[in-house]
Amino acid sequence: MSDIEHMSSSKPYLIRAFYEWIVDNEKTPYLVLNTDYPGTKVPRQYIENGRIVLNISMRAVDALVMDNVKIQFKASFGGVQQIVLAPIAAVLAIYARENGKGMIFSEDESEDIGGWDASPTHEIIATESSAFKDSEKTTQTSTQSDDSTKDKPKKLPDYLHIIK
Repeated sequence: MSDIEHMSSSKPYLIRAFYEWIVDNEKTPYLVLNTDYPGTKVPRQYIENGRIVLNISMRAVDALVMDNVKIQFKASFGGVQQIVLAPIAAVLAIYARENGKGMIFSEDESEDIGGWDASPTHEIIATESSAFKDSEKTTQTSTQSDDSTKDKPKKLPDYLHIIK
């Protein structure tokens, strides 16, 4: 493939577009991350089966940066503010909490999203692992667990589309 034919990944653009669309429609944007992807830094106690769901609404996070190689923000977890950092390749889905509309990305994505460096310069305080919560409180100041969600299936809506 020549340089003229090569284009950068569309994934970061789609993530930003869906975020803006969700917010413009006054819904709550949620992000699903593959926490096993190299360079992903999240509070360990909210991980389940290598996944975490994060509320990335303006009221839940500070200093949100979504560029072509990473998503980064500050959020309070259990009253402690932490930095969340994820390479774009770690993003599995973005959707609206209220209705599940959004997009799922393939886990087997072979696209090379260049420029990511998972070096120790991106260090974040991380703690123990615990639960994957589909709860609005995931990244809000109060992150108390809701026991009523423990028995619910933890899957995304069927009408989201996988992008390969």
